[in-house]
Amino acid sequence: QVQLVESGGGLVQAGGSLRLSCAASGRTFSSYAVDWFRQAPGKEREFVAQISWNGRTTYYADSVKGRFTISRDNAKNTVYLQMNSLKPEDTAVYNCNADGFPPGQGTQVTVSS
Repeated sequence: QVQLVESGGGLVQAGGSLRLSCAASGRTFSSYAVDWFRQAPGKEREFVAQISWNGRTTYYADSVKGRFTISRDNAKNTVYLQMNSLKPEDTAVYNCNADGFPPGQGTQVTVSS
């Protein structure tokens, strides 16, 4: 089954850290860029970060630049999002996206103040 599975979310205090994982199954996504998006209740879906197929190029939303780091391990068919210095406004459901894969369920991140 071709799918993306996000994991690693949870409840954390402001200033804390989490590492999200996006694991692909059913086919490899090593040839594709992968994005992380997030959506908070009542808000628009927001781009968070992108990594190129080989991991050499990354992009970040201004709101997370300097705090979040996207990386990938193509041997494990997995992309990561290391989130440090978390803020309450980072609270959202986080999804990863890659061409040729249906949307995953996402993982909830909740940051308490």
